[in-house]
Amino acid sequence: MFLSHNSSNQGDVAGIQHFGGLYGYALTLSRSRTEAEDLVQETYVRAIRAIGRLHPDSNVKVWLFTILRNVWFNEVRRRRTRPQLVESDPDASTVNLIAETSQDPYELYAIKTEHEHVREAIRNLPADFREIILLRGYENLSYQEIASVLDCPVGTVMSRLGRARAKLRALLCESVQ
Repeated sequence: MFLSHNSSNQGDVAGIQHFGGLYGYALTLSRSRTEAEDLVQETYVRAIRAIGRLHPDSNVKVWLFTILRNVWFNEVRRRRTRPQLVESDPDASTVNLIAETSQDPYELYAIKTEHEHVREAIRNLPADFREIILLRGYENLSYQEIASVLDCPVGTVMSRLGRARAKLRALLCESVQ
């Protein structure tokens, strides 16, 4: 699936290159692989329907992240009265980690353990902190782009990111002790 739109950002013509980032963001929001997949799919469906309204100088990545976030909030509103299902998928990253043979087993174990601690600490953050850590730390969005996705002032993004990082640091320090 490709979005065909002329964009001033080279490489944003297709929009599909943001799939991994959108999936990671959806996973952070939903905490469910199945829901994350559904969110990304719905994001692309809505993007294809609305591509004609996208301005030529628009940032496709920010546009897609904003659509995904809106789809998520719509879903949260819909299910307030429905029971929540919990999914238990084994971590697929373990398979990838084991497949890499260039490192010794202890190093692989140490990396895996560190990643698990960071992931767990991020999971324990409040939703608005998880979201901003992912957008800045993993998706490398600028403060302005994050402000656009979250529909808030840049100053709010900066202060929320500072508080999120401090909380994440505290959680990581607690897990070490």
